[in-house]
Amino acid sequence: MPTVDISGWTCPTPLRDQPRVVMGHGGGGALSAELVQQIFVPAFGGEVLAQLGDSAAVALGGARLAFSTDSFVVRPLFFPGGSIGDLAVNGTVNDLAMSGARAAYLSCGFILEEGVEMPVVAGVADAMGAAARVAGVEVATGDTKVVEAGHGDGVYINTAGIGLIPDGVDLRPQRVVPGDVVIVSGDIGVHGVAIMSVREGLEFGVEIESDCAALGGLVETMLAVTPDLHVLRDPTRGGLAAALCEIATASCTGIVIQERAVPVPPAVANACAILGLDPMYVANEGKLVAFVPREHADAVLAAMRRHPLGAGAAVIGEAVATHPGMVVARTPLGGTRVVDLPLGEQLPRIC
Repeated sequence: MPTVDISGWTCPTPLRDQPRVVMGHGGGGALSAELVQQIFVPAFGGEVLAQLGDSAAVALGGARLAFSTDSFVVRPLFFPGGSIGDLAVNGTVNDLAMSGARAAYLSCGFILEEGVEMPVVAGVADAMGAAARVAGVEVATGDTKVVEAGHGDGVYINTAGIGLIPDGVDLRPQRVVPGDVVIVSGDIGVHGVAIMSVREGLEFGVEIESDCAALGGLVETMLAVTPDLHVLRDPTRGGLAAALCEIATASCTGIVIQERAVPVPPAVANACAILGLDPMYVANEGKLVAFVPREHADAVLAAMRRHPLGAGAAVIGEAVATHPGMVVARTPLGGTRVVDLPLGEQLPRIC
């Protein structure tokens, strides 16, 4: 019997038993992470990509730039509080803001399905232009493609953006240390529930509008208090839970949150109870979560509450030295539960 030398063997974490792409691979949870880590990162390589942030921080010509791209496939195209056009601008602006950068220029790629009505395309474009003006960013270049009827869903949009990162700003999860205070900028779960309510024709007694907004101004307000923020993240796909889990893993710290302190509006809580959803995993499009050194936390929180997009800001927990890489929630009854990375996504096609 021949011998086999296994000294050079490795056993990487395999992709789950999925021979084909499933919707969960786009949900921002465990399946998304496996797809990125096992296929895209090895294929593309590079130190910048390995950081896996909301945007890439790169040095070019003596300047520090943030660079990001995102694609938007939301259904329906128009919803209470916004549209796919608003999302396409605000989503990329916010990704840049999470690096501390103020967005300067965006690109825009439209993928249109044959047969979509021209007034619909015009409405989306008008919404994008209005959102760009509010965010103080210019759509500088773009592209248009058309696919056959039945091979799209009306309108898909891809945007990419660049912005300058101010000197002294270094926002990344590896800077999180035990003792950091966790602050969320306001009510969570609003966007996902707004999309579901209009998509499925559900009524919850009150209209729920998406929180879609550009967060650059709020981030500037926070950085004016101190540039020494440790990390910012906008909890979109996978919700607040996914953002916290990703930060815990990347920083090798534990995170403890107080469940009662997490701001969930009654309408969202009631809708999630009816639908069997956890608000912690529902997407947001106008909120951020910040890890702030304890000595600056009170001042940053006060500044956030003076800004319209941070009026509902709240301290929800802290980073700890115990259980590194794990997020736990203290329940109102005094118990503890693990907040894990979602496997797929609860609400498909929400951003």
